[in-house]
This record gives sequence, structure tokens and C-alpha cells, in this order.
Amino acid sequence: MIKRIFYTLFFIGITILNLQARIVVPFNANWSFKKGPFSTSALDYNQTFDGKWQLVTLPHTWNASDMQTAEIKPGSLGKNERFYTGDAYYRKTFVPGIDWKGKRVFIRFEGVNTNTEVYLNNKPLSAKTGKNDVTYDNSQRNGNYSFVGRHQGGYSAFVFELTNMLQLGVENEMLVKVNNEASPQVIPVNHTLFPMYGGIYRPVELIVTDDIHVAVNDFASQGIYITQQNVSKKAADIALKIKIDNKSGKIQPIELLTTIFEKDGTIKAKQQTAYTLPPQGRQVLSQQIAVKNPHLWQGLDDPYLYRVVTQIKKNGQVIDEVTTPLGIRKFELRTGQGFFLNDIKYPLYGVCRHQDRWGKGSALSNADHDEDLAIIKEMGATSIRLAHYQQSTYFYSKCDSIGLVIWAEIPFVNRVTTYEDNNAQQQLKELIRQNFNHPSIYIWGMHNEVYSPSAYTVELTTKLNDLAKSEDPDRYTVSVSGYNVIDHPVNNNADVQGINHYFGWYNGELEDKSDKDDDVATWAQRISKEFKDYKIIFSEYGAEAVPEDQAEEVGNFGNQWSNPSFFPEEYATKFHEVHWGVISKSPIFLGSYVWNTFDFATPITALNVNPRNYKGLVSFDRKLKKDSFYWYKANWSKESVLYITQRRMINRGNEITSVTVYSNRGEPTLLVNGTIKKGVRKGQTDVHYIFDNVKLTKGANRVEAQLTQKDGKVLTDSIHWNYDPSYKQDAAGPTKSKTEHVGL
Repeated sequence: MIKRIFYTLFFIGITILNLQARIVVPFNANWSFKKGPFSTSALDYNQTFDGKWQLVTLPHTWNASDMQTAEIKPGSLGKNERFYTGDAYYRKTFVPGIDWKGKRVFIRFEGVNTNTEVYLNNKPLSAKTGKNDVTYDNSQRNGNYSFVGRHQGGYSAFVFELTNMLQLGVENEMLVKVNNEASPQVIPVNHTLFPMYGGIYRPVELIVTDDIHVAVNDFASQGIYITQQNVSKKAADIALKIKIDNKSGKIQPIELLTTIFEKDGTIKAKQQTAYTLPPQGRQVLSQQIAVKNPHLWQGLDDPYLYRVVTQIKKNGQVIDEVTTPLGIRKFELRTGQGFFLNDIKYPLYGVCRHQDRWGKGSALSNADHDEDLAIIKEMGATSIRLAHYQQSTYFYSKCDSIGLVIWAEIPFVNRVTTYEDNNAQQQLKELIRQNFNHPSIYIWGMHNEVYSPSAYTVELTTKLNDLAKSEDPDRYTVSVSGYNVIDHPVNNNADVQGINHYFGWYNGELEDKSDKDDDVATWAQRISKEFKDYKIIFSEYGAEAVPEDQAEEVGNFGNQWSNPSFFPEEYATKFHEVHWGVISKSPIFLGSYVWNTFDFATPITALNVNPRNYKGLVSFDRKLKKDSFYWYKANWSKESVLYITQRRMINRGNEITSVTVYSNRGEPTLLVNGTIKKGVRKGQTDVHYIFDNVKLTKGANRVEAQLTQKDGKVLTDSIHWNYDPSYKQDAAGPTKSKTEHVGL
């Protein structure tokens, strides 16, 4: 028996309720899966469907292992020889209920990577079910599937209607063909910046409605769009645009009732309106609701959410109902000042996030998303750039309820082919419509590091900005450059310019040690004068940090181009200390975003032996927080932090060394082998304490930091180092950075 459940994005994503208005059926269990490559010969067509199929539960990807572990074969760079891209098939049998007669039935895929074709209903197949696979006897097959629909793009949701294709009360079969090969027509056009993990990697559901209902297939949106004007503590004007379908074939009188509920379930405001629906076309209805003395959504400090319930009534009965979140707020980016939330300055302490995880690829559970969010919140971040694509519905909804401020974007990244125009616009429209009602989102990202051919790219980015403003006039738009050219023509077509810059890594130097003045501090000073009227966000900066790679001393440049690669954690720590030290003192940057929160896969780059980007503050498996994580936690978090760096650089060859301690509760006391050390100095920020000329004893050394808080609580942190002159490392490193920003 099919459970009647209700889909809502309020608080934690999905809530199950007993409602008659709309049926939503999870459609994730008991799928059969088969991966290619398959023969292209028509004579071999049946072989595609013969033999063993793996039994899987969605979410699922077929690239969880090969995109994360296989090494590059000699001469294979760019040929995708170490992971599978191509066709794969999913299929599932199910029995639609007889009580669905007279209803409309839709299927909603939240994310399939990358290109999808959906078919329905072949003649029944006999099957034998084993422990982990299904073996099909193809003798009864006659191949009469009906084509349902096609979708291009791996990160946005899509909906197809099944109503007239279903056979009620008997077994139906759905076949889904998925292909994750890069193509010039669909963004992203390559696997270079991040992997396109093939598969149905987000949940699927069936949606059953009355003939009269809030639109389900409006680019897979909720069919309701909530806007806010004149927001203050005294009042707010809430407007709703509601798209309604009437497929009854008759004129239908209805009542539209929208109720805004407080968190405790009491009614804050409501509006009821009578309409007469014509028998054809989709109607766009509107409602205006004045809210007095609203409880404002104030980010992490007070992420208060109202619940908006919109009902369609006919003859006094509810025939459809949709719930949306409402966080009443206003936001503003003020040039040279920062981000303001409800007229209160609110710092954008930002991190970037890729959705993949070690051993799982992109097929994540809600628990995986929760763990990521807990780590981000622990660090003290207030904002996340969800790079470089639309992420899961659950994740956006959790950010609403936690109070994290979100930058959402499409995967127009890295390369331009001149064939992606239509798909880029499609994916931007999907991103905006599907996520329109999330109060956490403040900005739409149109592209990241795309340039030539310049004339085409300028035209396309202009189209994307116009589309974003037509779809959503109230949010900002942003485009991102990988160079320090603020007024580049490709990047001048949005409200905000994001700048990705990695001084001392891809170009320039970390600190000013030469006559070129090509370091982060000098650059920030220059653009603060030359571009003082621009809205600028430091959208990416970071450096590789492999925990197994350790160095006592690091220089002014990252060692990213040596062979084999050597990425000492200490250089990344220094990189972040210097960069945040400059950013925190530079009001030209309205916000900033660390690249990246977590290590992630990079499947066709020769930068690392393993197909991985190590610029994360946290390891790919989420088990290790690097020193740089605690640098940001000390600077951003309201929690007490006392932390000694270089805890993994255990075997040391320098008798005289410096010790760095992060403390956001004042000056710490340092003890080495029980003896207090003097001579502390401040580093890049007020939480940065450096003890110079610390002498180690040959053999084991205990290094301890202590601090007594105002409340009397004692904070301590300790590490152990082994000193022996034989451990001394060659301090020589790279003498310059590569001059090309490769976009990783």
C-alpha cells in the first residue's frame, strides 16, 4: 500500500504527514543497474538488457571508486582512461494504485549526472532475484518502451509527467538511461575542476495530484514564489506568485488560502481569495499578505523560520497543499563596508564546499550533509559558496534552519566551447526557480573563470545576468574571475565581482619579498584605491596541504609543481595566516571564501599522484582537521580556541624554533618541558601568537599552552616533538610561483 506523504522544505527537508491533498511516494528502493560500455551495433542491442543487473538503492553513483583512487596512466591525461564515462541503465518495476485514476502523476529526479533519458513500460519481464543482482530473461522482451523525457545537466532537478503512460493496478517498468560523458553542449563541459559522478545520485519521488493543483512541472520548482518588500521589525509585505494548473477540462471555482504559521504553530497571518480557473492554460495567481512585527531571520544569531501553507480548496475541501519556508529578512552589500542583514553588519566568513565524499562520490545521505554542516558551523563560518553547481534540496533547507548565508551557482566553469549557451540558461533558470524560497540564499553565481572567446562569453554572461534579474530581481548576481583584473569585460556583467586569487601558489608571492609588489597585501591596497566603487568578494584562495607532508620551514611560494609533488601542511597554514590577515583588514572585500572546506576529487589532473585536491581545511574522509581549520576557528568562532600548530611535524632537526599558538581568549602561556617561555609577539591577527627562539632538548619535548579565561576555566593544549639534528630538512623550495592559474 502506498503511503500518503507530504513533501515540505521546512526545517529539515522532508516531513511525513497524513494528507489527502497530494501524494508523494519515495521512489528509491529496488532499482536494477547495469553499466556499459555497450555495443553500438544494432545487432547487439538485446545484449544491453541481458544478463546480470546489480540491485541498488538510490542515491547511487557508479564512479564512487574509480574517480577517487585510480592513478593517471602515462600519456592518458585528458582521455578519462582511469574512470568510466558513458552509458548506464537503471530500471524499476512498480504498481500504480487503482485509486490514482483521474489523478495526475509525475516523477521528480532531484539530480542525475549528467544526461538522462526516461522511458516507461515494456512488456513484463521474468526475473530471478539473487543476493546482489537480478538476472533477466529477455525472451519476452519486445522493446515497446514509451519515451517520457530527456534532461541535460547533472545538478538540477527535473520533472516528467507519467499520467497517460501508466497502467494502473498492474506492474509497470521504468527505464532510465544515464550518461556522464563531458560534452560541449552541457555545462560543465569537462571533468577537469571536479568529477561528474555518473548515476542517479539524489533521491527520486512520484508525485500524485488532483487535476487542479499547484504546478509540479514548472522547472521542478515548488510552483510558489515568495518575495518580500519593506522589511523591518515593525512590518513586512509578503507577496506570493502561485502557478496553478487546471486539467479538468472545465471552468473551476476555487479558493486559494495561504496561512503563515509561527514556529509554535500559531497563525501569524493569512489570506484567502476566490478565483475561477479557466479550462486551459496555466494560471499565475497572486496574493499580498501584510505581516506586522515580524520575527526576522538573522542568520546564525537567530534563524527564525515561519511556515507558509498554501491550499487550493474546492467545495470546502483541500485538493492541494504546498508548504514553503519563510525567513523574513533583507540583505545588502554596501561597497567598502560589507554585508548587512536587516541593517546589521554581518560578516561573510565564507568557505566553499564540494558535495563529494571519500568512498561515496556524490551519492550522499542526509547524515553526510549534516556532518559537513556541523564541521562548517564549528569553524565559525557564516556563509558557504556552494561550488560550482546546484547542491541538494536538503542542504539548502538545512542552511535555512541553521542560519548560514548561501552563494548558489551553476556549473559554467573553467572552459567555454560556444555550444553551451542554451544549457547554461536552462540550468540557471532551474537553479533560481527550484531554490527561490530559501531565505539563506543571497546571490546567484553565473560563471566561474570563463573567458575566451571573449565576444561570445561577454554576450552569454550578459544573457545570464538578464535572465537572473528577470527571474529574481531581489537577489544579487556574481561572476568570478581567476585573475586580478577587476574590470575584465567578461566579469563586468553582474552586480558583484568574485576574484579567485592564490598569491604564492598559482602566481605572485605570498608576502612582499621582491621588487614586483605582486603579493596579497600590496594587491589589496592597490585595488582598494583603483576600484573603490566596485562590489568585490574574494571568492577563492587556498593552498594544498597533505597531512603526511611536513616541513619545519617553508618559504614564500608553494611547492605545487615539483615531481613528485610535496605539499607541506605548514605552507598552507602560513598561506591562510597571511591571506586572512590581509582580508580581515581590507574593507574592499565585502566577503571572502576559503577554497576549500574539504579535500575533493580531481579526476583528470596531473597535479597530484592521487586524483585529489588537497586544498581542503579538512581531509576528504572528514576525519582530520588541519592546522588551517583551527586558524579560522580561532578567528571566526565564538567558542574558546587554544591550539598549537605543527602538531604533525614531530621529528624536528632545528634546535631553535618558533612556536605558534592560536588563542581567541587572550595571550597564552607557553611551557616547553615544563619551563615557561617568554618573548611572545602578535602575528597576522589578534588571535595569532608567536613565540620565537624556543630551544628544544635533544629527544622528546613536551610543548604546552595554557590560558585562564575570565570565567576561571583553564584552557590547555599540548603536543610532542622529537628533536635530533639528523632530522634536519633541506629548507630549499620553489623560488617562484607558476604564472598560470589552472583553476584547481
